[in-house]
Amino acid sequence: MTGCKIGREVACACLAVLAFAGAPGPSLRAAERQFPFDQELLLDARPMRGSKHVPSLEIAANGAISIDLWCNSVQGQIVVVEDTITVSTGPKTDRSCAPERVRGDEQILSALDQVTTWRREGDTLVLIGPETLRFYRPSN
Repeated sequence: MTGCKIGREVACACLAVLAFAGAPGPSLRAAERQFPFDQELLLDARPMRGSKHVPSLEIAANGAISIDLWCNSVQGQIVVVEDTITVSTGPKTDRSCAPERVRGDEQILSALDQVTTWRREGDTLVLIGPETLRFYRPSN
């Protein structure tokens, strides 16, 4: 009888470990609620024809951002309170670019100006407004 009882206890312990291992831990859920300050993120988009470049955000710990667009760059500031976000941008650089890159810059800036909320999906930052922008951490 004692052998059976120990066997059941071991089986229950194994099942508990398996159930716990399959569930995301509190630290993972907490990380997904934290805004990714002090990181560089790339826009989830294909490069434009003739280039390997995609736009990126460099977000400082104090909310200062450097946005590298399709053609130009711009500095700005973000304010994050819980799941709401405000993005303010300054003047952009004045590089000479192909018209499709200039339009791409304008589209991204317009979308960033209208962002109201954010969420994390693993290593991806999702910025939500009339248009949704997805930025991910580079793997290199």
